[in-house]
Amino acid sequence: MALSGMRGLSVFISDIRNCQNKEQERLRVDKELGNIRTKFKNEKGLSPYEKKKYVWKMLYIFMLGYDVDFGHMEAVSLISAPKYPEKQVGYIVTSCLLNENHDFLRLAINTVRNDIIGRNETFQCLALTMVGNIGGREFAESLAPDVQKLLMSSSCRPLVRKKAALCLLRLFRKNPDVVNVDGWSDRMAQLLDERDLGVLTSSMSLLVALVANNHEAYWGCVPKCVRILERLARNQDIPQEYTYYGIPSPWLQVKTMRALQYFPTIEDPNTRRSLFEVLQRILMGTDVVKNVNKNNASHAVLFEALALVMHLDAEKEMMSQCVALLGKFIAVREPNIRYLGLENMSRMLMVTDMQDIIKRHQGQIITSLKDPDISIRRRALDLLYGMCDVSNAKDIVEELLQYLSSADFAMREELSLKAAILAEKFAPDLSWYVDVILQLIDKAGDFVSDDIWFRVVQFVTNNEDLQPYAALKAKEYLDKPAIHETMVKVSAYVLGEFGHLLARRPGCSPKELFSLIHEKLPTISTPTIPILLSSYAKIFMHTQPPDPELQSQIWAVFRKYESCIDAEIQQRATEYLALSQKGAALMDILAEMPKFPERESSLLKKAEDAEVDTAELSAIKLRAQQHTSNALVVADQPPANGTSPAGPVGPLTLVKVPSLSSEIDSTDRSLAQPNGTLTEVAQPATSSPDLLGDLLGTLAIEGPPSSSVQSEQVAGQDDNGGVIDALALAPVDPQTSSIQPIGNIAERFHNLCLKDSGVLYEDPYIQIGIKAEWRAHQGRLVLFLGNKNTSPLVSVQALLLPPAHLKMDLSLVPDTIPPRAQVQCPLEVINLRPSRDVAVLDFSYKFSTSLVNVKLRLPAVINKFLQPISVSPEEFFPQWRSLSGPPLKLQEVVRGVRPMPLVEMANLFNSYRLMVCSGLDPNPNNLVACTTFFSESTRAMLSLVRIETDPADRTQLRMTVASGDPSLTIELKEFIKELLVAMPVPSRAPVPTPPVAQPISSAAALTDPGAILAGLL
Repeated sequence: MALSGMRGLSVFISDIRNCQNKEQERLRVDKELGNIRTKFKNEKGLSPYEKKKYVWKMLYIFMLGYDVDFGHMEAVSLISAPKYPEKQVGYIVTSCLLNENHDFLRLAINTVRNDIIGRNETFQCLALTMVGNIGGREFAESLAPDVQKLLMSSSCRPLVRKKAALCLLRLFRKNPDVVNVDGWSDRMAQLLDERDLGVLTSSMSLLVALVANNHEAYWGCVPKCVRILERLARNQDIPQEYTYYGIPSPWLQVKTMRALQYFPTIEDPNTRRSLFEVLQRILMGTDVVKNVNKNNASHAVLFEALALVMHLDAEKEMMSQCVALLGKFIAVREPNIRYLGLENMSRMLMVTDMQDIIKRHQGQIITSLKDPDISIRRRALDLLYGMCDVSNAKDIVEELLQYLSSADFAMREELSLKAAILAEKFAPDLSWYVDVILQLIDKAGDFVSDDIWFRVVQFVTNNEDLQPYAALKAKEYLDKPAIHETMVKVSAYVLGEFGHLLARRPGCSPKELFSLIHEKLPTISTPTIPILLSSYAKIFMHTQPPDPELQSQIWAVFRKYESCIDAEIQQRATEYLALSQKGAALMDILAEMPKFPERESSLLKKAEDAEVDTAELSAIKLRAQQHTSNALVVADQPPANGTSPAGPVGPLTLVKVPSLSSEIDSTDRSLAQPNGTLTEVAQPATSSPDLLGDLLGTLAIEGPPSSSVQSEQVAGQDDNGGVIDALALAPVDPQTSSIQPIGNIAERFHNLCLKDSGVLYEDPYIQIGIKAEWRAHQGRLVLFLGNKNTSPLVSVQALLLPPAHLKMDLSLVPDTIPPRAQVQCPLEVINLRPSRDVAVLDFSYKFSTSLVNVKLRLPAVINKFLQPISVSPEEFFPQWRSLSGPPLKLQEVVRGVRPMPLVEMANLFNSYRLMVCSGLDPNPNNLVACTTFFSESTRAMLSLVRIETDPADRTQLRMTVASGDPSLTIELKEFIKELLVAMPVPSRAPVPTPPVAQPISSAAALTDPGAILAGLL
């Protein structure tokens, strides 16, 4: 700011700088604010010079951090001054002191508009700068068309057009729904022909924002973007002021390549060839130099070019050249370049057939693990994790284990988790996997979660050939004088279950194993003691004939803990002591644990749930496509609906599923899973510290309810006795559909019309849940088909009956749903035009001899394509008046309305995405609601609703609905009418009936883990 001639301002700034402490500064500021306030009260006696001086002082005080709650009107009034010095002060101070919602800004809109459309270029620049800085909604509505005209004007200087492009960019980013950019594809193509690089750079920033919002309309800009890159790459007609350290306008190059990445693969051969020639020139011409500024500019262009090469799916030769270039970068001394090289190499993992080429740099990547910079070490770890497969898993995991001893504590938990995941995914054999996990626990026990050693126990239990080896390794670690408590847990459990397999080895008698484990008892915490007590009971059971000395030692331990304050330890000690006195029956009671059911690893889910950055996420996506080791995974691939799939179907991995009557919301992350993949639902938290019980894993599968319960649930009726709509449930015939549904099907449907996730249908054998996402006129639903029983559901078929206004695509549904498993079936929905018709799902399956067929309404209803919008009186009344009379505006008197308070009616409208806007209707007994309807035919269509109620008679009202489309007006009016007249009333919850215990056969008791655990306790 120019202070020449403003002696008072200079003196004030000097006084502030000379203050010795904060208190002196505050006193000086308060004195000056009082003086300014006094001067502004007598505004008529102020000269323009004095007003300008005092406003500058206000700005300086504001910049010091003090509140300035007056003088705003004086600052705004300076905008309309005829001279540049006063106008400059007004624009600058207004931009700093006022936000976009300040009322005083409305007073300046006309003045700002006059400056924009005027002939004074200096005033135009001041106005555009302020509008771009504030970017409010009212500015966008009033000034966006004028800014667009200024940008396209050929008579304006480049300086003004450059500011106009940036101003329009700001307005579009802040208010994309207000700034009208329809038909701007031709204008943007015209702007890309601009020769001035300043205007071109600003226009390219605007293009990036436009194509990020909708790239389909701007395909004509692609060849022009390529020509711009060619011009810059050949350094043709580039002014010296736009050449940065010998690089022609690096900012424009980066923005142009960023814009091209929003388009799908370019099909035109000439454009594609020209673009690859430019990219090849960039790749070949970039090298590391000593000048830091040139390095920054050249590498910004280079890494954007690499991203574009990956996006365009270039030929393998160019991709190999990119990897080689990145390999050179990760070996330089400059840490920033090494970091960028590792990050982009991680992204290259997403490209097909690039993993083998990246492996050539494995040694250098491992060296980066020892870099002093922790960010580089993290990036190297992510890259190693992403490039690992069966061929190099041993080398990478061994390096990670070696690095674990010296790694920072901040990285050890992540490092341990990734090493465990790699060992599980790519183990060449199970013995190597056991070695790796035990080494992991030994070196970083504090950072190894329980999930890791739970998984080891599961694999050891399920593989008999592995049990002697695992028991021997556990004994070797217990022989060490000091080991981590997690190692004590693993070793004690494994030796308790399988220590008897080592009985013929020297030093492995039951008495010696007991002594080895018991030595660790004083060093462990309370939660680990129950595991050791279980191991003692198992060792005692396997001692045949009984050893009196060992028996007395074990009984002494049990008696010691019979009076323990911890309930879990006390219960185990008491029960094990009583069980150990049962003689020969002890062998049956404490029999070896059964095999665990094959299920998805919780470690892999933990890695997916962790917060990861872009490079790590890319690695995880790539790993989902790799062929994993067959040592640890069992999979099956049944055909869908009785037909052989044309292509490979996602593996159906059998997993444990807990109670499927829980909320379907626990499957939030499963939207990204492919069709047919069976995923494990999150286990509800339990307060029990029983680690053996946790390892065993309660199945928690709900069996069929008792007949008494079923007899109380009558299909086709709700609790009020009303008959459910025929579309909600339509059995094929009484003979083939004897299975009764659980719960009120119509009520479930109405609930899903309001919510995006929940249960659509449930009976004793299956539960069908829905999770949906809606965006404009498109929707994505996922059907969750959960088998609640221990037998498979066969002949599963799902037939979609869509109405004419919906385009729906349901993925293949597998013919068989395995026991205790859940299948996900994505469903894509596109709304073509307004309609209240409902899609129906014809679903059938066979369980044992029962054939079940139901027809279920899907909640793809009209309100799912509504987007509530708040409308001000200035926006509402012009729209309301413009929609005059039928068929765009319809009115009807509705009778038979369920009486309700006005507040309840407003809440009802809001719940169906019709936003009630207060203050629009002067009558307090009326409601006005606004919403936007989306479909392919109407696009975004504003809809307005007015409800006029009579306080004396709440059973009738007058309703007016208006929109720009006649069919939408009719459908929306009928929808609201049905909403008010036939409102769904929530049924009363039934009294819960105590579950009837199901008898367990003797054959099932030998193999059912739940029965074994119940017998054990």
